[in-house]
Amino acid sequence: MRISDDTLTTLLTRNSIATKEQLDPLREEASRASKSLQSQVLESKLITERDLTKLFAEYAELPFIELDPRDIPTESLEKIPERIARQYNAVVFKIDEEGTIHLAMDDPDDVQAVSFIEKEIGTNTKIYIAPHENILLCLENYRGDVNKELNEVIDIQREDDGTAQQVSEADVAENSPIAQTVNLLLEFAIRSQASDIHIEPREGFVQVRYRVDGVLKEVNQLPRNVLGALVSRIKILANLKIDERRVPQDGRFKIKVAGKQYALRVSTLPIADGEKVVMRILDESNQAVTLQELGYWGHSLKIITHAIAEPNGMILITGPTGSGKSTSLFSVLTMLNKPDVNISTIEDPVEYKIPGVNQTQTNSKAGMTFANGLRALLRQDPNIIMVGEIRDGETANLGVQAALTGHLVFSTLHTNNAATCLPRLLDMGIEPFLIASTVKAVVGQRLVRRLCMTCRQQYTPLAEEIAEITKLFNLRTKENFATIHNLDQQAAAQGVGGETPLATNETTVTSLWKQNPEGCDECNHTGYKGRIGIYEVLGNSIPLQKMIVSNATSNQIQDQAIAEGMTTMQRDGLVKMLRGNTTLDEVLRVTRD
Repeated sequence: MRISDDTLTTLLTRNSIATKEQLDPLREEASRASKSLQSQVLESKLITERDLTKLFAEYAELPFIELDPRDIPTESLEKIPERIARQYNAVVFKIDEEGTIHLAMDDPDDVQAVSFIEKEIGTNTKIYIAPHENILLCLENYRGDVNKELNEVIDIQREDDGTAQQVSEADVAENSPIAQTVNLLLEFAIRSQASDIHIEPREGFVQVRYRVDGVLKEVNQLPRNVLGALVSRIKILANLKIDERRVPQDGRFKIKVAGKQYALRVSTLPIADGEKVVMRILDESNQAVTLQELGYWGHSLKIITHAIAEPNGMILITGPTGSGKSTSLFSVLTMLNKPDVNISTIEDPVEYKIPGVNQTQTNSKAGMTFANGLRALLRQDPNIIMVGEIRDGETANLGVQAALTGHLVFSTLHTNNAATCLPRLLDMGIEPFLIASTVKAVVGQRLVRRLCMTCRQQYTPLAEEIAEITKLFNLRTKENFATIHNLDQQAAAQGVGGETPLATNETTVTSLWKQNPEGCDECNHTGYKGRIGIYEVLGNSIPLQKMIVSNATSNQIQDQAIAEGMTTMQRDGLVKMLRGNTTLDEVLRVTRD
């Protein structure tokens, strides 16, 4: 859908979404970047693509529709050949009893496209306008069952003797069965919303596993003889050395699926049975989400929001690998990313690309370490610095010095919780008084699987389960239960769990939620859909600063922070469990010591 600048201005001003004064700087910015005002407005998040399409539909007196790909019959879809449907972003989603063909397009104003399609399907059509992303999603229906296609391609390559295949140029060419296999594996992983693809050689087969919502699951077993060609094809895509099989290699490539661009970070590793490949999938079209959408609320949200508004200081995020630290930093940096602020980062590797941010990749072979990179960044006149990870005393000391000299510094540390981060800095040789004066907040975080809100099941817990919760979360007194009930009310008021009713009263837990074992189409029959963070955010009050200077233990720091209102990760997990976001097993899986 292409909307002229004048029409767009009329739509936005008439519906009180923006004034002409607000649109003027966006128009100038669009002109400088040689973009349309429509693109600039959508990028600035003044309005969503869906809402803009709806406004335009009303203005042009066109019926608006948002399609569910699962509701489109195959015979309707195939009325237009796939090539033409993709060229003109058009989908036939219904043919009614009168024979009227219902056609959805993202740009029904394209007279040439409408004329061409009507020559293919007939003029007895009713045309609707649908959001561009929605059309792209429906076009994926042409692919059918990707897993079935994958098995068909694999069967062509299966050989009875199972011997290793000699890799020739034809085997790894663009149109070879191996290239098809790689494409289908990637497409199936993206459709499954996987974060990682593991291709692992075993004695008699090649195991393919996807990590979905933090949990690995096997999706296929390929014949052993395709391993060499499969790894070579991936290496060609990632621009790695095909003939080097003795040392690990790292690379990166991009693909487009359903109109979205994905970056794949590739890592190869020689193991006993051959070369293992792991690919991390990064959705480059992903917009940064707000802190509330990540799962921050209450005391945690208040402390982190206050800390990132400071002109200088250090904010640290802690947690194990895969706990969402990069995503949290990406969201915070996107919030702070303004034209009048210089943000510079040093990362290993650069995972999320942020327009307008100067991002540098470490390169140990060339001597570009975190410490050397940070030293160089300080000469680049930055306001905000992000160091991917503090691994040694030199990097930690440079970060502290940067925070002291008027910069806002973000970084990550591998510690178990927020309180143990401060003694860890002491171990790296940082003076206690420097830690006390520079560290503004420390975030400890984990990721838990989010229950599918469509099919989750509510139940009344038995006395034994309430006793177990009481024991696991140290809720031994009525006072503890009153506190939990209060947190339950606060979380509900701030929208945690949506419209979920309260699960507690002042003396006990009255209801809980669990995964539907059969699931639904919305969650691919797993019972879970996506992940949510559980957090503890330790501020830096005067009493805590005094404790840091006097070399207090992490337990003493933790106790003081809790006394000041900090919600621990486990307790945050308990609240999200009561609000129906996750389950007891998930919270215990990531927080149990």
